[in-house]
Order: sequence, then structure tokens, then C-alpha cells
Amino acid sequence: MKEMYLGIDTSNYRTSAAVVDSDGKILSQKAVLLDVPAGKRGLRQSDAFFMHSNRLPGYIEELFGSLDPACIKAVGVSERPRRTEGSYMPCFLAGINASREIAAALKVPVFCFSHQEGHAAAVMESDGKTAASRTLFFHLSGGTTEALICIPDDKGYSMEIVGGTRDISAGQLIDRFGVAIGMPFPSGKYLDDIAFRVLERADFKAKNIERSGAIPAIRIDDGYFNLSGAETRLMRYIDTHGTASAEDVTAELFASVSELLIKDAQYLSEKYFAENIYMAGGVASSRTFRVIVQKSSSINIQFGDPDLSGDNAVGAALLAKRVYETGNSNSGK
Repeated sequence: MKEMYLGIDTSNYRTSAAVVDSDGKILSQKAVLLDVPAGKRGLRQSDAFFMHSNRLPGYIEELFGSLDPACIKAVGVSERPRRTEGSYMPCFLAGINASREIAAALKVPVFCFSHQEGHAAAVMESDGKTAASRTLFFHLSGGTTEALICIPDDKGYSMEIVGGTRDISAGQLIDRFGVAIGMPFPSGKYLDDIAFRVLERADFKAKNIERSGAIPAIRIDDGYFNLSGAETRLMRYIDTHGTASAEDVTAELFASVSELLIKDAQYLSEKYFAENIYMAGGVASSRTFRVIVQKSSSINIQFGDPDLSGDNAVGAALLAKRVYETGNSNSGK
């Protein structure tokens, strides 16, 4: 039987576990959103840790029910948001604790990576793909909107931030708007369905939809931009007009974010001579966003499988496979 690698990720809003084989094929995965109370825009870290700790044993039991744990050669786990000094979130401790216990029982190594590295690996190394030597990588999640130059190394990926938001993330902008119009949190998948219906009538061409003025033009400054002004305008619009025109404004929001990120990718790819461009994270899993980018962008922007764009443990499993197979140590142990 082929060698296998287990991955675990306990981000702030999703518990996930996955197993890949020596060819990089996903054998099993499970990733489920945490429960956020109605009307709330997030979870306390203590609540997230508690939910992860309660869910993981069942997820692992489910994975091992159809696979032979004796074939697992290494465990990979997300231990922090980014591979930078001081990057820390308590919710990742749930995954770290579970990984160490499993690795000790199986007598295999456990390798620690950042959540961000896991996002990159999930879309760039799945299905046996070899990571490109240099990639412009956009991490577009609920709390992060960053453009990075991404280079594989013996610990996972080195990442240099070269652009993105200077204040709130694109995911936060979408989620806050969604909660304001009565949607559950996180709101992305609900708003994505609304925007898709509206933009489908316009053949997903952002220039063909009516503009309400709810979202201002967003300027890019050397790869960086601010989104808090757009949030202020959106909230003011909802306060004034209510939710009667929420569908059109939702489509406008997705169109504006898509146009912004396309322009930023075009600018940064030219500045850093980047031929490989990937986008991942919850925002990048939006089918509306993907279709707009595919129809509107003059450069080749790649996404990977939609299921692997959101938070998942597949990237951690793939990174554990790469580090184990190359015989490199991992300083995150």
C-alpha cells in the first residue's frame, strides 16, 4: 500500500483533516465551518479552540475508518497564521495538540507549517503538481488579503508580502456587508449565490452592471490598497436605502473586488516578472469571482480546485509529504 501523509488545520473558522498519498492524491478530507451565533461577526479564540478540540477526534476517527494508519509516514499541521515572528492564534493549538498525540502513537514525525503555507500548497501542489520555483500568490481569506512572492524551501514556503490591503481584508468587507443585510456569518457563500445570479444576466462583465455609487473607486498604490472606505460607504448606503436593493449592491461589491484584484495582479506580475499567478482562500473559492477573473483578466490567473481554495488540511498534508520525502528537517517542530 502507498505511503500516506496526514494533515490537520484548525483555523479560526474551520476544522479540517486530510490524508494524501505519495503521488499527492487526496485520499480523504473533511473540512467543516465552526458554528457562529446569528448576528455575530466572529468567534472568540477560546470558543474556536473548544469547538476544534471537540470535533477533531471524530474527524480523525472517520478518516482512519477507511485508511490504514500504519501507512502514515508523517503528520503536517498548521501552527500559526504566517511564518513570521509573533504570528500566533490560540485556535491552532487544538490542531498542534492532536497532531503530536497522533504522531507519537504512530511513531512518525510531525511537521509544523503556517496556515498561509498550507493555502499555497493546497492549490499549487495537489494532484502531484510540483511547486513552481517562484509564484505571485494572493491569499484572499476572511481575515487576509495579501499578495506575496512565494518560493518553496526546505521548511515549506518562504513568502514576501508585496501588496494587498493596508486595513480590512476583502473577506471582512464581504462578511460585514452580509451581516448588515441579515446574512449568517461567514456570509461569503450566501452573497456569492446572489452575485452570481445578477452577474450571470450581464454575462459576468462587471462593466455591464448598474452602479449605485455604494462603493467608491479604490486606488492601488504600488500594489497596496485600502478597503475601509468602501465599508463605510456600503454601511451608509444600507442605512439609507435598507436591503431593498441588496442584490444589485451585492453584485456590485463582487464586481468591484474582482476588478481591484485583477488590476493588482496585473501590476504586481509586471513589477516582479511573475509568470505564475495563483489565488487561494475563501474569497478565491467564490464562483462569481472566478468567472469574472477568467472573463476579464488579460493575464493567466490560476485558482486550483474550489474545494481547496478555502481553509483545509490538504496543504499541510502535502507539505508534510514534501518535507518528509526530501529528508529535510522542519524548524517548526
